[in-house]
Amino acid sequence: MATLYTVLAIAWLFYKVTPASTSCLPGCSCTNDNLGRSLLCMETAMGRIPDNVPNYFSKIRIENSHLTELPSGSFSKVTALASLWLNFNDITLMNIKSLEGLTNLTELRLQGNKLRSVPWTAFQDTPNLNILDLKLNRLDVLPESALRQLPGLTYLDLSFNQLTVISRDVFLNWPLLNTEERKGRKEASSGEANVVLALHDNPWLCDCRLKGFVEFIKTISPPLILMNSYLTCTGPSSRAGKFFHEVGLKTCMKPEASATETNMTVSLGDKVTLQCLVQARPDPAIHWSYNLKIIKGFTVAETRVDDETIRSQLVIPSMHLEDRGVYTCFANNFIGNFSVSFLINIKSFNASSSSSGGAAMSRPPFPLASADENVYIDIRISKQTVYGITLEWYAATDNPTETWFTIHLGKYHSDKKELTYIGPGINTYEVNDLLPVSKYEVCVTLKNQTPRAGQCIVFLTGSDISQLEQREKFIHIIVIMCAMVLAVPVGMYACTTDTRCKFSYLDRCTEQCKRRRRQEKTLRTNGERQGTFDSLQAASDEGLCRDSEELMMKRRSSQDKNNHKGRVQDPQETNIGAKLY
Repeated sequence: MATLYTVLAIAWLFYKVTPASTSCLPGCSCTNDNLGRSLLCMETAMGRIPDNVPNYFSKIRIENSHLTELPSGSFSKVTALASLWLNFNDITLMNIKSLEGLTNLTELRLQGNKLRSVPWTAFQDTPNLNILDLKLNRLDVLPESALRQLPGLTYLDLSFNQLTVISRDVFLNWPLLNTEERKGRKEASSGEANVVLALHDNPWLCDCRLKGFVEFIKTISPPLILMNSYLTCTGPSSRAGKFFHEVGLKTCMKPEASATETNMTVSLGDKVTLQCLVQARPDPAIHWSYNLKIIKGFTVAETRVDDETIRSQLVIPSMHLEDRGVYTCFANNFIGNFSVSFLINIKSFNASSSSSGGAAMSRPPFPLASADENVYIDIRISKQTVYGITLEWYAATDNPTETWFTIHLGKYHSDKKELTYIGPGINTYEVNDLLPVSKYEVCVTLKNQTPRAGQCIVFLTGSDISQLEQREKFIHIIVIMCAMVLAVPVGMYACTTDTRCKFSYLDRCTEQCKRRRRQEKTLRTNGERQGTFDSLQAASDEGLCRDSEELMMKRRSSQDKNNHKGRVQDPQETNIGAKLY
């Protein structure tokens, strides 16, 4: 009998100290110790979590194995799992149910992965978790409710991530600290375990948004202990490199803008500098507009006066008649916005003449274009947005760095057009806040010239849509081309109003319309029309095709008459760069 006990004891000891490879995963090793059975996979080309992980492991360590995600129920069958190490993989995605079934898990290490966010509600499935290591990831956000599902945590490492701003409520909502606050204890009792928190080596942005968190860090005491208490500011530049305990942050405030002179009268050719002082916390975004249009042709410079004040200057190098009007300095941050306006007038012609003894009035900032000066201007709609279009043009000039342009925009049948002055080196302009179901004309002219043939585009806007739909759909912009209306995709050159197209263009346009009508019938049959740009076009294409077909019939009828008379001529095509690609 004693011999039998001896044999059993030796067998048990052999089982405990000898790796059991019979049930281990390929490329991995398995061991047993007094804490249970362990799986170790190091530098294997695994790529994904195996489906056949045995359910008796208490510790799993898979590192440098090119894992890319933690799918739902990754280890749900390994119910005895207490320790899970997945360090130094390429994990970018963690499913909200990836920890399902791991009620016994006490340690989770995800160091050295590529996580940009974590589904914190996933920790509802791990009520006994004590250690969470997220070091060396790419986390840039920590929600206020992040730690609510981690009441028993004793170690949290968030160092070496991309956190810039977090709220102190993240920690005030932590059940551990709430318990201490409710009990009214200022210090942890001798029998309580401390909680280690690592937050160092993050690019902290020390402005007003971090005020509450900085104050919280300064007052930390047991049971909460910082692994590295010297947290450092990365920005703004005035506080870069300073420790948290060296900075004093104020409450956030919306911008307040001011100016010393807001009503100015100047002479033609004068250099004018408009200046506004903006005070805000945090730093605001500042931009200038002229008659509610974003300015592109003038120089804008910003200088910092102090930690809370920025001076913004708009420099108009030489005043022109079109430059007079209202200029507005806008400033906004996440708290709110503010603006200050400047009214600039130009001295009257009579006053200018009398003050100089009848001498001629000073000339505009650029040489006036002669009546016979003609420049090749290639115009296109380069972009469409919910609110309008972006116009782009190319002009073949001898001195492009000295050439000024004027944008003429307005309703097609209106004689009054809004003029916008564009400085040298600029060849794009944004047209915003367009009205629905409206016909517009936009022209680009050289210097002070009035619009000429080939320098304008006429376009229509589609029917109005709700505010909710505006976030998902484009305004339907169609351009009048060759007496037809065609939808113009981004980057397509549009025919200008006076262009005559060859019959090959008309054939192509008609064929495109017919093809779209067939597609529309198919979509109606299947009931699958989506809220896309193409579906918006389809609503009006049927009428457009009828127009194009009628025009084609008229063209052919006219051609037959000309052939009968023996006077067939090729239609002329103006050389204005109105091309379709």
